[in-house]
Amino acid sequence: MKENNYVSDLKQLSEWRDELAAGGSRVVLTNGCFDLLHAGHVRYLKEARALGDALVVAVNSDASVRALKGEGRPVHSAEDRAEILCALEAVDRVVVFDQARVTGVIEALRPHLYAKGGDYTIESLNAEERGALEQVGAEICILSLVPGRSTSETLKNLEQSGGDGGAAEVKPKLGVLGSGKGSNLKAIFEKIEAGQLDAEVAVVISDVEGAGILDLAREQGVAAIRIDPGSEKGGRLSEGAVKEITDRLKAAGVDLVVLAGFMKIVRGGLLEEFSDRMLNIHPSLLPKYKGLAAWKRALEAGEQEAGCTVHRVSAGVDSGEILGQARVPILEGDGEDELHARIQQQEHELYSRVIAEVLTNDA
Repeated sequence: MKENNYVSDLKQLSEWRDELAAGGSRVVLTNGCFDLLHAGHVRYLKEARALGDALVVAVNSDASVRALKGEGRPVHSAEDRAEILCALEAVDRVVVFDQARVTGVIEALRPHLYAKGGDYTIESLNAEERGALEQVGAEICILSLVPGRSTSETLKNLEQSGGDGGAAEVKPKLGVLGSGKGSNLKAIFEKIEAGQLDAEVAVVISDVEGAGILDLAREQGVAAIRIDPGSEKGGRLSEGAVKEITDRLKAAGVDLVVLAGFMKIVRGGLLEEFSDRMLNIHPSLLPKYKGLAAWKRALEAGEQEAGCTVHRVSAGVDSGEILGQARVPILEGDGEDELHARIQQQEHELYSRVIAEVLTNDA
């Protein structure tokens, strides 16, 4: 009979690792939420175990899962998740950790190998965790991706069937990315409340600590998540940030991604995952005045009108398919602030209207 291998004490785990290492055995570490175990997890854990002689699974605590996935998660408590994982033949030890990152477990366990799923690359691993792995000399192994097997897909299927195999009305879910105060998000909430937009905001993500858009989301009871954008130049997100945003949106079951004053360039896996399912609003009549401070440049150029444009997000800056525009006349005596304020008024009407049209047409 397999012994109870649930371990919560990192000191005990470290001592157990040293005993194995003294006998020439290699310890593999992997981590995750595992809040709804499925076949993809089982295959992944078996492959991870085959890399060495013992497998440790670090499981996020309930609080850590909520911070990562939103208030609706985890599906099962940490205690239950640990018990289920312990019953798997591939798993030798389980440890529950409270932090968002597994850095502390890495430092205490000093694994010989660290395994991660095939939706990651070594470059897209969190920089803090990767630094800890390098410090302890762990080999990083990226495992095979199991397509079509994920917790978010399982939850989405359950939601669409009403949980009992019957049909259930499910509102489309929006994921909002923003860097500022969130005036467009506020307008979206108001349109939803007024019944003019049949959708729900599932998650709000910002690259700015303390951004007003996060406070606005919390006031509405919506998951508000700040991600570290990394230190790349030119407004580019790091690969780790791209991966984290993509994972958060997928975990929330997002149908459409809405950029609302998001000041980072969207690229890579995020664009691929949400191809044609990501919108942006820009304060100019595109294709004129792409990029920053578009209304200022229209004013400086002596234009007679400015406006705003909703477009699909593509690899080019403000270059995707145009879905809707609103024109704003430039009045005599207009300053930058006055013009920008009138453009924002139009943005608040236009964005929700186009979002509703896209959700209807793309359904």
